[in-house]
Order: sequence, then C-alpha cells, then structure tokens
Amino acid sequence: MTQVPLNALRVFEAAARHGSFSAAAEELCVTQSAVSHQMRQFETWLGGPLFAREGNRLRLLPHGDALARTLGASFAEIEQACRRARRASGPPTLVIAAIPSIAVCWLVPRLADFRARHPGIDIRIVYAIHGQRIDFTDIDFAVVFSEGAPAVEGVRATPFLPGMSAPVCNPRLAAEIPCGDLGPALLAAGLLHDSNLDGWREWLRRAGIEAPEVLPGPVFEDFNLLRAAALAGQGVALCPVALIGDDVRAGRLRQLSEITVHDDRGYHLLERSLATPPERKAAEAFRAWLLDTRSEMGSAG
Repeated sequence: MTQVPLNALRVFEAAARHGSFSAAAEELCVTQSAVSHQMRQFETWLGGPLFAREGNRLRLLPHGDALARTLGASFAEIEQACRRARRASGPPTLVIAAIPSIAVCWLVPRLADFRARHPGIDIRIVYAIHGQRIDFTDIDFAVVFSEGAPAVEGVRATPFLPGMSAPVCNPRLAAEIPCGDLGPALLAAGLLHDSNLDGWREWLRRAGIEAPEVLPGPVFEDFNLLRAAALAGQGVALCPVALIGDDVRAGRLRQLSEITVHDDRGYHLLERSLATPPERKAAEAFRAWLLDTRSEMGSAG
C-alpha cells in the first residue's frame, strides 16, 4: 500500500462535514473541480466510493461516515496540539472574549492597569456575541451576560457584575426632569430601548407608572449604541448600573431613580482549565485582577 494521501484526507473531511463539494472548496479556498479531482483520486486509492451521489447531493456511505468522524476528531486534536505548541514557544498569551458592553465600558478602559502590573502577559481581546456559543478551544476567558450562571462543560463560571438596570440620561436632560412625579416627565423626555420594549414596560410597572399602550422611542440592538444615545441627550435609557458607573462618576450620565429591573441577571466570568504552569499562572493573575476591579463599585463576588 502506498502512503496515505494526507491532503485528500483534509479535503474529504471538509466535504463530508458540509455534505457539499462546493462548500468544501469555499472553506479550503480551492475550486470545486479541485475538490472533485481530489475525491476521485482518493476513492481510486481506497478502491471504492465514499459517497453515494444523489443528483447534486452527497450521502456518505457507512464506511465513509466512520472515516469522516475519525478524521474530524483527529484534526481537532492536531489543531489543539499545534495551538498548545505555538503558545508554549512564546510569552503567555491570554485570549479574552467579552460581550461588547463589557469590552467597551469596563475591560478596555481598565486594561492599561493590568498591563502595567503584568507586563510579561500578552492579552488578546475578542468579541463574544450574546447568545452564540463560545469555542473554548480558542478562548481562555469569557465575560457574558445571562440569567443565572452558564453551565459549560469543563468551564468554571464566576459571578462578576450585577445586571440590574436603572434609568439614566445626560445631566442637561436630567435638569429638565422634575424630582417628583417621574412618569409624565420620563415619557416627555423620551425613552430609549435596549433590544425591545420589555425593560421599560417592567420598570414602569415597578414604579407604579401607567404606561401607554405603545411605548415611544427608538430601539437599539446593541448596548453601546443605547449608551451613546443617552450620552448624546437623546432620551432616558435603562442601563446596567455596574457598566455606567464610570459615566456617573465623571458626570456624563445621571441616575434618575433607585428603582431597577433585570435584578435576576448578571455578568459572569467563564474560564477554561489551562495546560501549562505558565498559562495557569497568567490566568490566575488575570482572574484576580479582573475580580478586584469590582471593588470600584463595592460589588460582592
């Protein structure tokens, strides 16, 4: 038997995973004809077909399916081993995935302090998208927003910041809102909504304020957009108290009420176990530093 055609194995695994030669070609940055050629040669080398061709669709034969599953697991192990080797050859590098609100309002403004304290640890910050699965083969830490601690196999979850939200606006607009009956004044000032109208409906209910059937005001699909609108004086927003603390202390925003919503939600720090002592030491330093930053707002862990 001649040597196993390694390139063909990668092409076959991609084609089997996608169920399509064209999709495999797109992933591998080659032409569809190149994928078809590789598969013909590979099946010739094996002495039989791996797929049943049904029009434009591919169906793996049982032995092809077994081979694809074995290759998929093997490639994943090889990729992880290469990542470990690459990381072991240089200074410790931590990859932190943070949802945009945490990244912009909390992590990045404080990152210079961590770098000054730990100059030998490199940091890479990437976005975590709310509601999307995080691949912890590439990510060491993640900060996410959820109701209750997320349960991810092999990953430790630690409460980080509370998620309770209160109405805020810029000082100029706040000066126009009387301290007494907030109801009509808030509606007159304009409501700013985060993703949907539910937050303001719940807040008005808790405040004992009768809400109109249709709540006015624009809806923002990202917290950073909502915050920008509040800073610009475009209305009153329900913002997580923990995230706008810097804005309140600096006088950029003013909190209008102690009544809050989303008290059952919060931000959580997720971390995976790291293999080497330098990685673990770097991770412990980052974890301790990040949790210590909460002392600025007096939050408990």
